[in-house]
Amino acid sequence: MMKFQINKTELQRITKDLGIRVTALPTLKSKESALRYEIKKIRANYKILEEQYALLKEEFADLYPLYSDFNYKLEIDEIHTSSKKIAGVAIATLEDISFKHPPLILFTYPSWFLDAIKKLEEATQKRVALLVEQEKIAILEHARKKTTQKVNLYEKVQIPAFKNAIITIKRFIEDEENLNRASQKIIKKRVATL
Repeated sequence: MMKFQINKTELQRITKDLGIRVTALPTLKSKESALRYEIKKIRANYKILEEQYALLKEEFADLYPLYSDFNYKLEIDEIHTSSKKIAGVAIATLEDISFKHPPLILFTYPSWFLDAIKKLEEATQKRVALLVEQEKIAILEHARKKTTQKVNLYEKVQIPAFKNAIITIKRFIEDEENLNRASQKIIKKRVATL
């Protein structure tokens, strides 16, 4: 239950607050639907990346006996991301990954070694892309939940409470004015009879 004073100043404040919420509600609803759409898109992209990563893992599993001699240590040097805003929510988008390659003498390694390094880089890129997509989903899901809560708060709690408060204040002020008029009429009649 909303607490409010019963006077014209409070009526103006509540009317202003109601106007703000009624105006903001369509914007919040469109933000919520935009976030839902983006989450759906990112989840679809995540599934595709997940399938590609699973295929790469299968390829590695098939060639595992060959790679058992693979003692190359691949390190990520830098992950390049860019920031993108979706419905006012900033998320990171993966641009590129650079790797540190230790010095190699290719004559000491088998011929498939360079291909193995490329496959390992590709698998690492897919795995990092999956992690970035998971982070995007988590951030957007959190923002969507907050926006949904705000929409529900405005729609189901605050707007009806403000409308009821306005009605209550108006009725009270009207009743008070009617009583004042009635008492003035009674006083006039008494004064006229004297």
